[in-house]
Amino acid sequence: MIHMALGYQRSPADTMRSPNKPLNIKILYVANGVQEPYVQIITVEEAKRRRSTCSYDDEEEEEGSLEDYLPDLKQKSILLDDAHIEKLAPRLPARVQGYPWHLAYSTQQHGTSLKTLYRNLCSVDSPVLLVVKDMDNQVFGAYATHPFRLSDHYYGTGETFLFNFNPDFKIFKWSGENSYFINGDISSLELGGGGGRFGLWLDSDLYHGRSNPCSTFNNDILSKKEDFIVQDLEVWTFE
Repeated sequence: MIHMALGYQRSPADTMRSPNKPLNIKILYVANGVQEPYVQIITVEEAKRRRSTCSYDDEEEEEGSLEDYLPDLKQKSILLDDAHIEKLAPRLPARVQGYPWHLAYSTQQHGTSLKTLYRNLCSVDSPVLLVVKDMDNQVFGAYATHPFRLSDHYYGTGETFLFNFNPDFKIFKWSGENSYFINGDISSLELGGGGGRFGLWLDSDLYHGRSNPCSTFNNDILSKKEDFIVQDLEVWTFE
């Protein structure tokens, strides 16, 4: 059986019910050599479920095209180009795929202040994507399951991960060794920890940063050197 993805479609009724609803319908062209080819309309969730339960060979046949994962960026990123997004978007959890990306915070637009970052995210109820570019032109960051906020303890879940593009794209998922995912106070923002070492640490001015191997993610140093200077920073939401 051959499945060919032709694209997504939203019905007029869906548009009337929820104008902000992400595209969630997939049209398949099905041909199996036994009967006449036909078109099948299924939800994106069903398409993902089929891929998750099919055999290895079928998975290769039914593997979604790259367009299945590329997001709709509502604002232009100065840090992520198309090549970055093509590598990163398919690795995001399924629950945020299909949603448009909104730029909630940018040092170019909002200045360099962790307090402002917290304020811009105070009404956000979605995971966030943190992207950093340092003075060595290295691009790296984190996907966080919860928006950054002031907290007196660590929060987040095991879907949180770190990533970098230097020189090749890598992601560092939860190791299971501890649950030090996200912590933020007035003085700093921390992602990953253990033994006084942070996978990614940023100061209150979003100017100085540090990246160490940490037990939460068993990650490499994300930047060229452990201590770095931030050139630009963006935080994206999925809504």
